[in-house]
Amino acid sequence: MHRKILIINCSLLILLASCSSKAYLFTSFHEPADAGLRMLYSYDGKNWTDLDTVLLQPKVGNQKVMRDPSMVQGPDGTFHLVWTSSWRGDLGFGYASSKDLLHWSEQQFIPVMKNEPTTVNVWAPELFYDDEAKQYIIIWASCIPGRFERGIEEDSNNHRMYVTTTTDFKTFSDTKLFLDPKFSVIDAVIVKRKKDDYVLVLKDNTRPERNIKVAFGTSPLGTWTNISKPFSGNFTEGPSVVKLKDEWLIYFDSYQKKIYEAVATKDFVTFENVTTNVKVPEGHKHGTIVPVKKKVIRKLIKK
Repeated sequence: MHRKILIINCSLLILLASCSSKAYLFTSFHEPADAGLRMLYSYDGKNWTDLDTVLLQPKVGNQKVMRDPSMVQGPDGTFHLVWTSSWRGDLGFGYASSKDLLHWSEQQFIPVMKNEPTTVNVWAPELFYDDEAKQYIIIWASCIPGRFERGIEEDSNNHRMYVTTTTDFKTFSDTKLFLDPKFSVIDAVIVKRKKDDYVLVLKDNTRPERNIKVAFGTSPLGTWTNISKPFSGNFTEGPSVVKLKDEWLIYFDSYQKKIYEAVATKDFVTFENVTTNVKVPEGHKHGTIVPVKKKVIRKLIKK
């Protein structure tokens, strides 16, 4: 009798696990980045399938491209998207929102560096929803020639991270310096582990580094300390982070190898390369991973 109950309980647990409503979207673009927003989807956070369609065509910015699309879903269910709109020459980035990822708001250009006219570029804006302050944090990399101590990088490639916040994507706080690690830095991602415990995953963009590291803070706005040694090889960028059960997966573009790699970590101190355990379609480029309900993906596939 006890054996039968155990079998039934185990079967129920398996059924409940298979019926989980959680799934994942991975924003993406394909080179040369003029077509627009693409997405991958996954039911386990490891095996990804390309939706194989363009969901939003870029219409703002000097070059009108869409690189590095970053997306979050707000507490009201609205998806907010920001992206790099030009390689160089723009003083801001693109923005649009959607309830269903099929119908989008009118695109806006957010001129976050308008008060710094010598800015070379605005790269890889990254969205983070601060559930404690009830606001959206947007960080990005910009180069302002002559502003910071020059290292090995040329002034036109000596990046630092900047930040603005908003509650409604209509009004924004004044742009401020977010991170100056004393080297050229791009592609930063904020991760919340728990209250007063945050990790910043970032790319050291200096030569010969060009690899990915982490830093730690007690607030999503910094200050960030204890920058680690790299956990990726050189020629890597565009980290994306997702939590699966008791560990975190960090995906990144290994652009010299022309593949996406991944590492797993439980503490952001030790990292295990798990690239052979994940599947990312060829051509996928720098985006962010968004947990969603399975029905969101089913509607996208149907439409």
